[in-house]
Amino acid sequence: MVGYGSRLMDTLSGIGVLDKVAAILRVAGEGPVSFRELCERTEISRATAHRLAQGMEVVGLLRRGDDGAFTPGLALIGLGRAALEAFPLTTVAAPVLRRLRDETGESAQLFVVEEGERLCVSAVDSAHELRTIVPVGARLPLDVGSAGRVLSGAVAPGRWVESVGERAPGVASVSAPVCDADGRMLAAVSVSGPIERVSRAPGEQFGDTVVRAALEVESALAHRL
Repeated sequence: MVGYGSRLMDTLSGIGVLDKVAAILRVAGEGPVSFRELCERTEISRATAHRLAQGMEVVGLLRRGDDGAFTPGLALIGLGRAALEAFPLTTVAAPVLRRLRDETGESAQLFVVEEGERLCVSAVDSAHELRTIVPVGARLPLDVGSAGRVLSGAVAPGRWVESVGERAPGVASVSAPVCDADGRMLAAVSVSGPIERVSRAPGEQFGDTVVRAALEVESALAHRL
């Protein structure tokens, strides 16, 4: 997982407090985090982090468990749902990803680029006990994995790219781009699963299926707009 220290030092919005709150939320969103870890991973001073965390608890942006660890607050549940519903890609992609999962038997995801990373905005998990799980909201590097290469522009519309053991040992994936009417990259549709099931040539198995799913998302989005 990419850390947020350097990003905080550079700032994103130019508004220091806002950038610090965003950094705290992202670190907390990766899993329960102690106050010490929160300070270390965000590079925010203890005094400032303590003041911000307390305020974020009050307004429901953070929660603190019995063990003192921070997690995202309950106020974010409704906001997150509203954000996804307001993003047309997730709405039109959801049924396509379910069909893709059912057809391939493997987990399917939709990724977009955000802040130099790929962000999972929709996902459905395989029914197999051994499966890959990429939760919605997960942030992954752009420089590894088939979806990362798609979003980096390494494959043309209507084509697929595969990855074998690149981002995580034992995992293979196939991804294809979702583009708008002008050919601009919008997202990447991906199927991923254990190598022992999808093989070391996952593109041969699922490449054309993933491309069809990506084109279906493009068509559904065009009709929606």
